[in-house]
Amino acid sequence: KRFKDEEIIALFGPTEDVILKQMFPHNFEKVREDYYEYYHRNHEIAQLYDGIKELLIDLKNAGVILGIFTGKGRTSSLITLNFLGIRELFDMIVTGDDVKNHKPSPEGIIKFIQTFNLKPEEVLMIGDAPSDIKAAREAGVHIASVVWDSYSSDEVRKLNKETVFETVEQLRNYIFSIGNGI
Repeated sequence: KRFKDEEIIALFGPTEDVILKQMFPHNFEKVREDYYEYYHRNHEIAQLYDGIKELLIDLKNAGVILGIFTGKGRTSSLITLNFLGIRELFDMIVTGDDVKNHKPSPEGIIKFIQTFNLKPEEVLMIGDAPSDIKAAREAGVHIASVVWDSYSSDEVRKLNKETVFETVEQLRNYIFSIGNGI
């Protein structure tokens, strides 16, 4: 079956395994195996934007605690992070498999805050979706919205008028300006 982009976007929320189980209840295990084999084999379509890896390395070298909260499942998340060569830069990876409530629930952000004993006001969430903004606000953390490849940039701009970034360089400048020279 072929899906239109809108149909795929409408599925966002639960992890890939949950979606596959709903769509293919009778042959889930085989479909799951085929999906992850395809995902792994064709992962070269995913690339980092210029400057992202350098930004992560600079933040890590500055002692910033880095975490990920993604709706993707753990299997696909680790495939992506390993392929991109950035897995080791993160202190914590919270996936859709690690939470009961998916975004816009702040559950993953709260896990990060609690694990590292942080105050919400010490945390900056960077996201590209409306659910990221909603989760950040509910958790009481700062939000920086990036729209260089957002599937819903118009809605992101409506929800966050203050801290929206078009380029990695703009985001970098913002982070280092609020971090007091991190």
